[in-house]
Amino acid sequence: MDFQLKINMQKLILILVLFFVSNIGKSQTTYYPPVSQTAFWDTVSLNSLGWCKDSVNSLYQYLQYENSKAFILLVDGKIALEKYYGTFTQDSAWYWASAGKTLTGFLVGKAQEEGKLLITDKTSDYLGNGWSSLTQTQEDAITVRHQLTMSTGLDDGVTDNACTDKPCLVYKAPAGTRWAYHNAPYTLLDKVIETSTGSTMNLYTQQKLASKTGISGLWVKAGSNNVFFSKARTFARWGLLAQNGFKWNGVPLIDTGFARQSVNTSQNLNLSYGYLWWLNGKSSYMVPTSQFVFPGSFIPAAPKDMFAAIGKNGQIASISPSNKIVWIRMGNEPAGSLGDVPFLLADKVWARINRLACKSTGTAQLQHNKMGIYPNPAQDLLHIQQAGNYRLTDAAGKTLQLFTTSANETLDIAWLKPGIYLICGPSGNLRFVKQP
Repeated sequence: MDFQLKINMQKLILILVLFFVSNIGKSQTTYYPPVSQTAFWDTVSLNSLGWCKDSVNSLYQYLQYENSKAFILLVDGKIALEKYYGTFTQDSAWYWASAGKTLTGFLVGKAQEEGKLLITDKTSDYLGNGWSSLTQTQEDAITVRHQLTMSTGLDDGVTDNACTDKPCLVYKAPAGTRWAYHNAPYTLLDKVIETSTGSTMNLYTQQKLASKTGISGLWVKAGSNNVFFSKARTFARWGLLAQNGFKWNGVPLIDTGFARQSVNTSQNLNLSYGYLWWLNGKSSYMVPTSQFVFPGSFIPAAPKDMFAAIGKNGQIASISPSNKIVWIRMGNEPAGSLGDVPFLLADKVWARINRLACKSTGTAQLQHNKMGIYPNPAQDLLHIQQAGNYRLTDAAGKTLQLFTTSANETLDIAWLKPGIYLICGPSGNLRFVKQP
């Protein structure tokens, strides 16, 4: 072979090797449905996820029993499950109830980013003095942030918790010293947004969300409340946006600091509450109409990093960034509902999602017994007790790495992006979660 040709071939081989190495472990990027083409949304198959049809049907039957109208589950942005019940269809609209609080919180953050307001401002800066029955000193202590965190100190035990009229807004405790799930102060955020931006809620939502993400719907007055209505897929889009730090296709739609704080503990009274989002994995939580602090996570079956928008009668968007899972449920009041925030329904849905894996791949515990791979979820290292040849794939089945181990070795997975992966080995397959 000509010497120069040999050198060129070696260079080409080196380039190909470097390209291959640099692309090992680049997991599937998050999918975002087209903004303008609302009817199209890419899907992911049950086989590629290792999920069994029987388990999926069991989940669907449970949701039907609980009076559901729509259920959608996304994995890394793609639709894995989608089910409608009765006469409800993909084109039907339904209310978000208190799940819409999270949407209001986003709009407050957007107004702050644009310099229209500060969440540390007095609420009276936007509602005017005397918007409540409090003394001026008591009223001036309430800020927009207190409204975002359910800590205004107003009495939630009045006859109509949602009433925004002055006689209904009564002093209970100093602002910031008492957490209570109180609809009226939250609803008054609408007027804060409209006063500060000079725009209506519907127009501001259209400008800041719908035109950029396809998250379109309508705010409708219902008594004292302002309720958001949309199609089920719009609700799923909202969950997908939240899952990815309120970025759409990599573009931040809100200040990153506000986005991060929205889904983190916002005060030291109810650790499981952010800026109108419910947070899992905390050491304690509170519930509406009670001042009791319960120990543990409010959705035990869900991943610890899960956070959720939850509304009356089971309007739920539940998000787990580590699992790259978003699921939404719309419908009528579930059986055994516990008031405005049906935690039990969310917990039972997560319990069934945890059982979707086929027996051939099994649960994390079963696979630990057979393949000796742990922990699951994992962050930087996977421990492998069984010697053999293994294949590491992403959630879509794309091979990322082939490797051979001796017994009781450790696999470095720090280079993987957070998400769902599969290890195929001598004793079967194991679906595991890579955490941040």
